[in-house]
Amino acid sequence: MDNKELIRKAIDGLKYSYAPYSNFNVSAVLVAKDGSIYTGCNIENAAYTPSNCAERTAFFKAVSEGVKEFETIIIVAGKGGKVENITAPCGVCRQVMMEFCDPKTFKIILAKSEEEYKEFTLEELLPLGFGPRDLIEN
Repeated sequence: MDNKELIRKAIDGLKYSYAPYSNFNVSAVLVAKDGSIYTGCNIENAAYTPSNCAERTAFFKAVSEGVKEFETIIIVAGKGGKVENITAPCGVCRQVMMEFCDPKTFKIILAKSEEEYKEFTLEELLPLGFGPRDLIEN
C-alpha cells in the first residue's frame, strides 16, 4: 500500500475510536517490515489511566501476534473524528516505538488528509531516546 492508501485506512479507522470523554478520536496504521498491517484506535476509560492510545493499540496487536519489526506508522486524529490538523504521538507512544523500531529509519507519518501530511523519523520526534540498545553491555 502507498501512503495515500494507508492514510485512507487510518481515516477510516477513526470510526472505531472509543473516546466518549475527550471526544478526540485517534487512529493508527502500523506497517511491519514483512508488509503486514496492524490498525489501532484510542480506547478511553472512565478512570482515565487504563485508556490506551491508537499507536500502542496497533503495536500491541502486532507484538501479540509475534511481529516485532516495523517500518512505518500513520497517525490521524481529530475532535469528533474530524481531522483538521496533524497530531503527533504522545511521549508514552514514542517510548513504545523506541522499544521496537530503529529511531533512524522508522517513519512516522502525521496526516491531515491524503494530500496533506508530514513525515518524520522516530529520532526526529524523540531525540536522545532511551531504548533497548542503551541496556546492552559494551
